[in-house]
Amino acid sequence: MQPLLTRLGTARTEDFTQLRTPERGGRESAVLVLLGEDTRTGPDVLVLQRAATLRNHAGQPAFPGGAADPEDADAAATALREANEEVGLDVGSVTLLAELPRLWIPVSDFVVTPVLAWWHAPHPVHPREPAEVAHVARLPIAELVDPDNRVRVRHPSGWIGPAFSVRGMLVWGFTAGVLSALLDMGGWSRPWPHQRMIELPPTGATPAPSAGTDEADESAVR
Repeated sequence: MQPLLTRLGTARTEDFTQLRTPERGGRESAVLVLLGEDTRTGPDVLVLQRAATLRNHAGQPAFPGGAADPEDADAAATALREANEEVGLDVGSVTLLAELPRLWIPVSDFVVTPVLAWWHAPHPVHPREPAEVAHVARLPIAELVDPDNRVRVRHPSGWIGPAFSVRGMLVWGFTAGVLSALLDMGGWSRPWPHQRMIELPPTGATPAPSAGTDEADESAVR
């Protein structure tokens, strides 16, 4: 963890996305990047899969989190409250480590602060609102960095970004972008074939891409 925390001390928005965060506007929100450790599979990260019936980002894996409420003291308070509401996380089981740079998601105009934390006392979690959260998983870091599980995805809009195919989940968009950057910063990434590409379904079936180490496929744009 120490190399990652040291590197985050100098992290900039540009380390996570090519999109500049607006100085004004955008809806403040936060997500919890919760690292833990399982005695069987080693270090892992908690993610959830959004319900397929949601209006925005339906069926997409994501970190727990959401929009800030007026009573939230800061981004960490937002991330912890949302994680409790979504998956029943005991906020007392979490040690806060660092706040990442604020990142802009143009499609929803959210300005998101990822909050990195350590799950020092893991416990069972589950979807508290099945209409919003379909599934909760702890994805092992060893499987995320496995070259066989890493791909790039191309959205019909021409956007290209990193993705992880792990345990039946395709993690892409904002969440994959943040994960990819953190794995690199922590020195955990392994070489993988960046030419491996899969196409995402048309926009009508898949939400527009989010910020996060993204780029445009010039041939698609043309």
